[in-house]
Amino acid sequence: MAKKILLVEDDSLLINMYKTKFESEGFIVLTAGDGEAGLQIIQNQIPDFIVLDYMMPKMSGFEFLQTIKQNQSLKHIPVIMLSNMSNPTEAQKAKQLGVNEFLVKANFTPSQITEKVKQYLK
Repeated sequence: MAKKILLVEDDSLLINMYKTKFESEGFIVLTAGDGEAGLQIIQNQIPDFIVLDYMMPKMSGFEFLQTIKQNQSLKHIPVIMLSNMSNPTEAQKAKQLGVNEFLVKANFTPSQITEKVKQYLK
């Protein structure tokens, strides 16, 4: 059965790039343009993995992460957080909140992100 990825990202161009790549690798992709929309999706469909933007309108990636990690039925879901900037302090905070990896978008292609997700889902 195909694994479900929730992609929470406010940049529509990036959503389309990542969605295309994940779908080409056989994943089912759920997308949300902000954290609030992501939480609404999770209420109906629990994903196997979450790719989460750090800076978003309405609800930041950190707020989204805190919410899911406090929920017993969601806290097990692995998360990669993506950021436009390299910030060791923010990366450390993300790790403390339970993110699996904090990656700078410019340093990774959609193919590389897809490979990382596949490693976690083995």
